[in-house]
Amino acid sequence: MSKVQVMDHPLIQHKLGYIRDKNTSTKEFRELVDEVGMLMAYEVTRDLTLEDVEVDTPIKTTTAKRLSGKKICLVPILRAGLGMTDGIHSLIPSARIGHVGLYRDPETLEAVEYYAKFPKDIEERDILVIDPMLATGVSAIEAIDAVKKRGATKIRFICLIAAPEGVEALKEAHPDVDIYIAALDERLDEHSYIIPGLGDAGDRLFGTR
Repeated sequence: MSKVQVMDHPLIQHKLGYIRDKNTSTKEFRELVDEVGMLMAYEVTRDLTLEDVEVDTPIKTTTAKRLSGKKICLVPILRAGLGMTDGIHSLIPSARIGHVGLYRDPETLEAVEYYAKFPKDIEERDILVIDPMLATGVSAIEAIDAVKKRGATKIRFICLIAAPEGVEALKEAHPDVDIYIAALDERLDEHSYIIPGLGDAGDRLFGTR
């Protein structure tokens, strides 16, 4: 079954408090989301595989560690997932970046893929699917479906804030995907907004309404 990890590190929780604040400016909001993404990446990547390599220091040859295999592919869900991606990518600059674009069908309310672009060797990489919010879970489930269809098997989902309903839906749909969140909120309201949440992450990131 999926592992669900809520990251209670003081720095993450401190910055998340400002992210929730409706008075935080667009510029500050974007910077904070970027910073929290970077902090979360430390824990999300804790169990990546390492290999021994020989390097020459200024003094002598020694054995050092490097990530083994094809490493990582970051997959933000457009558009809000972009807000966390730069922070994670700055920590793991060798990571490739794919993208998944989804929209919600107004009649069925299902997530529909309108764009997908991934590295050709996605099946060999550890995948981090990124979205600031996990509300109903529909978008996350569809995005993970998209990378699995392309052959990916080692997948993790990372977000800032989740509702219990979304966590359960994602666990049921993809029990092999671990979930990393900065906060597990109370519930969804009648319009499927996370309570207390932070509002619309995309609008707050990009200054739109």
